[in-house]
Amino acid sequence: MMNKPILDVCCGFRHFYADKENPNVLFCDKREEVNPNQILDFTNLPFLDERFSLVIFDPPHIAPNRGSQKSFMVQKYGKLSPNYKEDLAKGFLECMRVLKPNGTLIFKWSEAHISLKSILECFPQSPILMQKSSKTSHFCVFFKQ
Repeated sequence: MMNKPILDVCCGFRHFYADKENPNVLFCDKREEVNPNQILDFTNLPFLDERFSLVIFDPPHIAPNRGSQKSFMVQKYGKLSPNYKEDLAKGFLECMRVLKPNGTLIFKWSEAHISLKSILECFPQSPILMQKSSKTSHFCVFFKQ
Protein backbone atom coordinates (compact mmCIF):
# COMPACT_ATOMS: atom_id res chain seq x y z
CA MET A 1 0.00 0.00 0.00
CA MET A 2 2.83 2.42 0.72
CA ASN A 3 3.94 2.76 -2.93
CA LYS A 4 0.75 4.54 -3.99
CA PRO A 5 1.35 8.10 -5.28
CA ILE A 6 -2.11 9.47 -4.38
CA LEU A 7 -3.53 9.91 -0.88
CA ASP A 8 -7.20 10.54 -0.08
CA VAL A 9 -7.42 11.44 3.62
CA CYS A 10 -11.26 11.43 3.85
CA CYS A 11 -12.32 8.95 1.18
CA GLY A 12 -15.78 8.24 2.56
CA PHE A 13 -17.72 6.03 0.17
CA ARG A 14 -15.63 7.33 -2.80
CA HIS A 15 -18.62 9.00 -4.49
CA PHE A 16 -16.73 11.11 -7.02
CA TYR A 17 -14.25 8.43 -8.12
CA ALA A 18 -14.45 7.03 -11.65
CA ASP A 19 -12.67 3.91 -10.34
CA LYS A 20 -13.54 3.31 -6.69
CA GLU A 21 -10.67 0.80 -6.43
CA ASN A 22 -8.02 2.85 -8.27
CA PRO A 23 -4.71 1.10 -7.52
CA ASN A 24 -2.83 4.43 -7.42
CA VAL A 25 -4.90 5.80 -4.52
CA LEU A 26 -4.45 5.08 -0.82
CA PHE A 27 -8.04 5.46 0.42
CA CYS A 28 -8.11 6.60 4.07
CA ASP A 29 -10.82 7.66 6.49
CA LYS A 30 -11.39 7.69 10.24
CA ARG A 31 -14.62 5.72 9.82
CA GLU A 32 -14.22 1.95 9.68
CA GLU A 33 -17.68 1.52 8.12
CA VAL A 34 -16.56 3.11 4.82
CA ASN A 35 -13.94 0.36 4.38
CA PRO A 36 -10.86 2.51 3.79
CA ASN A 37 -7.46 0.98 2.97
CA GLN A 38 -6.25 2.61 6.19
CA ILE A 39 -8.01 4.15 9.18
CA LEU A 40 -6.52 7.49 10.20
CA ASP A 41 -7.19 10.99 11.46
CA PHE A 42 -6.42 13.68 8.87
CA THR A 43 -5.08 15.98 11.61
CA ASN A 44 -2.24 13.54 12.37
CA LEU A 45 -1.16 11.63 9.26
CA PRO A 46 1.17 8.66 9.87
CA PHE A 47 3.31 9.28 6.77
CA LEU A 48 6.75 10.68 6.11
CA ASP A 49 7.12 14.23 4.80
CA GLU A 50 6.87 14.73 1.04
CA ARG A 51 5.56 11.22 0.36
CA PHE A 52 2.65 11.77 -2.10
CA SER A 53 2.34 13.48 -5.50
CA LEU A 54 -1.39 14.20 -5.10
CA VAL A 55 -3.46 14.56 -1.93
CA ILE A 56 -7.27 14.71 -1.90
CA PHE A 57 -8.93 16.37 1.11
CA ASP A 58 -12.74 16.07 1.15
CA PRO A 59 -13.60 16.47 4.85
CA PRO A 60 -17.09 16.26 6.33
CA HIS A 61 -19.16 19.37 5.65
CA ILE A 62 -22.00 19.00 8.14
CA ALA A 63 -21.82 21.62 10.89
CA PRO A 64 -21.50 20.36 14.48
CA ASN A 65 -24.92 21.77 15.41
CA ARG A 66 -26.72 20.12 12.43
CA GLY A 67 -27.96 16.58 11.91
CA SER A 68 -28.09 13.73 14.42
CA GLN A 69 -25.42 11.03 14.38
CA LYS A 70 -28.03 8.63 12.98
CA SER A 71 -29.21 10.87 10.13
CA PHE A 72 -28.65 9.70 6.55
CA MET A 73 -26.41 12.67 5.67
CA VAL A 74 -24.20 12.25 8.75
CA GLN A 75 -23.94 8.49 8.13
CA LYS A 76 -23.01 9.10 4.50
CA TYR A 77 -20.65 12.09 4.84
CA GLY A 78 -19.62 12.35 8.48
CA LYS A 79 -19.91 15.42 10.71
CA LEU A 80 -17.53 18.18 11.75
CA SER A 81 -16.34 18.46 15.34
CA PRO A 82 -17.06 21.59 17.41
CA ASN A 83 -13.38 22.52 16.81
CA TYR A 84 -13.75 22.14 13.05
CA LYS A 85 -11.79 25.27 12.09
CA GLU A 86 -8.75 24.10 14.07
CA ASP A 87 -9.17 20.55 12.76
CA LEU A 88 -9.39 21.68 9.13
CA ALA A 89 -6.38 23.99 9.54
CA LYS A 90 -4.35 21.09 11.03
CA GLY A 91 -5.61 18.78 8.29
CA PHE A 92 -4.55 21.22 5.59
CA LEU A 93 -1.06 21.52 7.11
CA GLU A 94 -0.77 17.74 7.37
CA CYS A 95 -1.85 17.29 3.74
CA MET A 96 0.75 19.83 2.63
CA ARG A 97 3.42 18.18 4.81
CA VAL A 98 3.00 14.78 3.14
CA LEU A 99 2.77 16.34 -0.33
CA LYS A 100 5.90 16.29 -2.48
CA PRO A 101 7.32 19.55 -3.85
CA ASN A 102 5.46 20.48 -7.04
CA GLY A 103 2.58 18.35 -5.78
CA THR A 104 -1.12 19.11 -5.89
CA LEU A 105 -3.73 19.21 -3.13
CA ILE A 106 -7.37 18.99 -4.17
CA PHE A 107 -9.74 20.30 -1.51
CA LYS A 108 -13.50 19.76 -1.83
CA TRP A 109 -16.03 21.69 0.23
CA SER A 110 -19.82 21.93 0.39
CA GLU A 111 -21.30 25.22 1.55
CA ALA A 112 -24.52 23.60 2.74
CA HIS A 113 -23.83 24.86 6.29
CA ILE A 114 -20.49 26.72 6.32
CA SER A 115 -19.14 29.07 3.66
CA LEU A 116 -16.06 28.16 1.64
CA LYS A 117 -14.67 31.63 2.36
CA SER A 118 -14.69 31.03 6.13
CA ILE A 119 -12.89 27.70 5.67
CA LEU A 120 -10.25 29.05 3.27
CA GLU A 121 -9.46 31.74 5.86
CA CYS A 122 -8.17 28.90 8.09
CA PHE A 123 -5.53 27.91 5.54
CA PRO A 124 -2.11 29.61 5.26
CA GLN A 125 -2.25 29.80 1.46
CA SER A 126 -4.83 30.46 -1.21
CA PRO A 127 -5.88 28.02 -3.91
CA ILE A 128 -4.59 28.50 -7.45
CA LEU A 129 -7.92 27.31 -8.91
CA MET A 130 -11.48 27.20 -7.59
CA GLN A 131 -14.44 25.61 -9.36
CA LYS A 132 -18.04 25.43 -8.23
CA SER A 133 -19.34 22.00 -9.23
CA SER A 134 -22.93 22.18 -7.99
CA LYS A 135 -25.21 24.50 -6.05
CA THR A 136 -23.07 24.15 -2.91
CA SER A 137 -19.95 22.11 -3.78
CA HIS A 138 -16.57 23.56 -4.68
CA PHE A 139 -13.24 22.08 -5.72
CA CYS A 140 -10.09 24.04 -4.87
CA VAL A 141 -6.60 23.23 -6.15
CA PHE A 142 -3.50 24.08 -4.13
CA PHE A 143 0.09 23.74 -5.35
CA LYS A 144 3.11 23.00 -3.16
CA GLN A 145 6.30 24.63 -4.35
